[in-house]
Amino acid sequence: MHELIVRGGTLVDGTGAEPRIADVAIDGGVITEVGGVTDSATRTIEADGLLVTPGWVDIHTHYDGQATWDSRLQPSAWHGVTSVVAGNCGVGFAPVVPAHHQRLIDLMEGIEDIPGTALHEGLPWTWESYDEYLDVLAGRQFDLDIGVQVPHAALRVHVMGERAVAGGAATDGEISRMAALAAAAVEAGALGFSTSRTLNHKSVDGELTPSYDAGVDELIRIAAAVGGTG
Repeated sequence: MHELIVRGGTLVDGTGAEPRIADVAIDGGVITEVGGVTDSATRTIEADGLLVTPGWVDIHTHYDGQATWDSRLQPSAWHGVTSVVAGNCGVGFAPVVPAHHQRLIDLMEGIEDIPGTALHEGLPWTWESYDEYLDVLAGRQFDLDIGVQVPHAALRVHVMGERAVAGGAATDGEISRMAALAAAAVEAGALGFSTSRTLNHKSVDGELTPSYDAGVDELIRIAAAVGGTG
């Protein structure tokens, strides 16, 4: 007697093998049998005509805002995705001080086409540091797993203020602070660090993303600090 059997679905197992009709038995959250399962189960899902696959991991999403107010991370949850990574393209909402809220919303709206009206309505802004942002996410429940990266644009605005969007180079002290904050965020639970230096990434007002003008030394020192966390 199995806990769960998914019967008769078209199994695409992720190995590159051809799709095939198969049953999948699950016990204690673990797949215990695949193929023609003859045993019975406490619960059965009839999957005839449906795809049965491993959960998809989407490594490039922008749920940074939505995850702070919404437990259902749609549309990913509609499409077989069970894990997502946010904080991509160097944009996100931490670290931040209140004076920079609008700047980060304008960046997300311009770069990722997420309506600023929705972000204004939904973001609770109950954090400033990156570890406080992680605490907000950790205190919520979601219909899939979420991990986040440290966004360079937000980090740059946090440390440099308006100079970050005026094409100014970071000082040695500012680079050291960004590197330290990025490393601390990874030690607190961030999956990594993301940046962008593409002309395609502009705020809703047409300003280039603050990380566009980051120098090679800045990137190397931040990467070294993140790498030094192990």
